[in-house]
Amino acid sequence: MVAVAEQERRVVVTVDEAALAEAARLDGCYALRTDLPKTLVAKEIVHDRYKDLAQVEWAFRDSKSVQLEMRPVYLRDQDRTRGHALVVMLAYLLIHALRRRWRAIDLTVQEGLDRLASLCLVEVIIGGRPSYNQVPTPRDDVRQLFEQAGVAIPAALPLAPARVATRQTLPQRRKVK
Repeated sequence: MVAVAEQERRVVVTVDEAALAEAARLDGCYALRTDLPKTLVAKEIVHDRYKDLAQVEWAFRDSKSVQLEMRPVYLRDQDRTRGHALVVMLAYLLIHALRRRWRAIDLTVQEGLDRLASLCLVEVIIGGRPSYNQVPTPRDDVRQLFEQAGVAIPAALPLAPARVATRQTLPQRRKVK
């Protein structure tokens, strides 16, 4: 392909363009080997499933990210471990759907969620007591996120009695097995 030679105290480099073109012809090519019989699976299907592995790798990367945090959790109960994995997978499906819907806006899911976090509720108090929560008109960028996600913004939300966690110890509220 490339040859280096010395001629009369000069270094001469020659390039074999035909050999380079032949080598470049296979750039990006790879061989897939499988033990599946040709009668069972076509080579195109094997190739497509191989290409799907990139999406699986992205799913694992997302599931270990700050957003989902599917890291080793030390839960003693098998049902809780399965529940944690289920919640992470549901969150991954939600992130995947938002990524697809927000692609036209050119935002990452994290950037979109940060913008959505700026939308707050206004508590409406009638007669000295809270009655309901009103949703203010969002900024244009937040409204666009809702529209692209296919979510209708309600004008008001019912007042839900919320329990705010304090610095009290949690075992007082938990059931003991």
